[in-house]
Amino acid sequence: MSLTAGAGMASAQDLSPLVNTTCSYPQVIGALTAQNPEAASQLTASPANVGVVQQFLVADTTTRQQMISRLQTIPGADQYIGLLLSVAATCNSF
Repeated sequence: MSLTAGAGMASAQDLSPLVNTTCSYPQVIGALTAQNPEAASQLTASPANVGVVQQFLVADTTTRQQMISRLQTIPGADQYIGLLLSVAATCNSF
C-alpha cells in the first residue's frame, strides 16, 4: 500500500488532511490498524512501504504534495484514498 490516490479521485477529493497531517508513524499505524487491520498488516510487512510512509510523514507539505502527485500515477492506487483520508482524520487520537 502506498500513500496514493488515483488522478480522478484526487481531483474529486480534498487531499489537504493527508498533506497537512501532524501524525507520527506510530499514530498512523494505530489508526490504520483500528480501521483496516489487513491493510495495516500489508503495509508493515513491506519495508519499502514503511519507508515511503515514514518519508512522507517527515516531509514538508510541498514535498508531500509532490509525493502524492508522483504516486497518483500508480494503477489501482486510488482504492486506498478513502482509507488514507480517514486515517489522516483520526490518527491524532492514537
